[in-house]
Amino acid sequence: MNDTRVAELAPGDESAVRALYHRVLEGWNERDGAAFAGPFAPDGEVIGFDGTRHDGRSVMAAELGRVFADHATPEYVAKVRRVRALAPGVAQLDAVAGLVPDDADDLDPALNAVQTVIAVNAGAGWRIALLQNTPARYDLRPDLARALTAELRELVARGPGPG
Repeated sequence: MNDTRVAELAPGDESAVRALYHRVLEGWNERDGAAFAGPFAPDGEVIGFDGTRHDGRSVMAAELGRVFADHATPEYVAKVRRVRALAPGVAQLDAVAGLVPDDADDLDPALNAVQTVIAVNAGAGWRIALLQNTPARYDLRPDLARALTAELRELVARGPGPG
C-alpha cells in the first residue's frame, strides 16, 4: 500500500523558512558575504543568476565578500510565492525576485529571476541546503515577463527587500 499523505510543515516552520530567505536577501542588500551565507547549512550551495555555483557556507561568504568589495551590486526586491513541505524536515520555498541597480530608481527587468530554496531541519533548526537563482526570461511568453516586472515594480515602490 502506498502512503500518499503530503508532508506538512509544523506550526512556525513556514515562517522560519521565510525568515532564512529574507536574511539571505538582506545580506546581499547589505553587501555582506558572511550575512548572505549565514542562513545556509555548512555544506549549503547557491547557484547564481549566471550559473556560478558556490559550494559551502565559508566559500560562499568569501566569494561574495570579494564580489561585494569589487563590484557595485544591485539591491533585491522579492516576493515569496509559496512554502511547502517536501518531506519531514525538508521544505521548498518558491520566490520571484528583481534587482534595482545602484544608480537607478527602478528594477532592471533583464535581471528578474525565479528563486527556489530547499531548506532542511535535521533537528538543529532550519538551514538552507540550496538556493537556485534562474533568470525569468519567459522567452516564449513575453506577457509573463511583463506581468512579473509589474508585480516586482510594486515592491520597488514600497522599498527594497523581500516582500
